[in-house]
Amino acid sequence: MLRRLALTAVASLAALSAAAPAATAATGPLPLPLPLHLLHADDARTRLTVTVSGTGDPAAEGVFELKCGPAGGSHPAAQRACDRLEELAGEGADPFAPVPGDAMCTQQFGGPATARVTGTWRGRGIDTVFDRTNGCAISRWNGLRPMLPNVR
Repeated sequence: MLRRLALTAVASLAALSAAAPAATAATGPLPLPLPLHLLHADDARTRLTVTVSGTGDPAAEGVFELKCGPAGGSHPAAQRACDRLEELAGEGADPFAPVPGDAMCTQQFGGPATARVTGTWRGRGIDTVFDRTNGCAISRWNGLRPMLPNVR
């Protein structure tokens, strides 16, 4: 879809460029076109439902809505969670990617906490589960704090 959007935007810009001399003469300069990332702002927004259980901390458990762009929802640390997701995206990381099947993980147990995350992140559908069953899973969980609660 992004490729089609880019091609449509390029074609639209080419048409505007061809019409610009005549339009400029008749009405003055044309306004600058919107950058591609603003053409479909809803596609870039984050809307996630985070369901946390098994932490042993009643304040950390429950169902939380997280909205980014702007930050909001019922998540207790919405702005910090959105900032963390944006930071990871800026690094080219996929915070929702599963642990690779061939990963060498320490066999430590981080507790029974689980979190299911569903919704959209930067326009992409998300439906994934986090747990703390080994070193890789614990690292994956900790990498998303404060979107996921700090548990021990």
